[in-house]
Amino acid sequence: MLARVDDRHQRTIHISIDGRAVEVRAGDTVATALLAADIAACRISAVSETPRGPYCLMGVCFECLVTVDGVGNRQGCLIEVREGMAIETQSRRREAGR
Repeated sequence: MLARVDDRHQRTIHISIDGRAVEVRAGDTVATALLAADIAACRISAVSETPRGPYCLMGVCFECLVTVDGVGNRQGCLIEVREGMAIETQSRRREAGR
């Protein structure tokens, strides 16, 4: 089970996830921000069309692919959130570099 430690004194920033404004903890990765926002699935598998979500959280498995600021297929576990970032979950196959 994923649980946050006390973060009352942690600085927060504002991002959007699928067009919804979300306040997240500064220093978090995109994958962590998705999980903290109760978003377990960040993409749909192009092969089986099943929901996929962050798994290893260290860049090995590629299950946390999202679109960040219009660039698709980014590994959310390797990208730190920043103020104003726009994150989109991927619901279909993306072309490389888009």
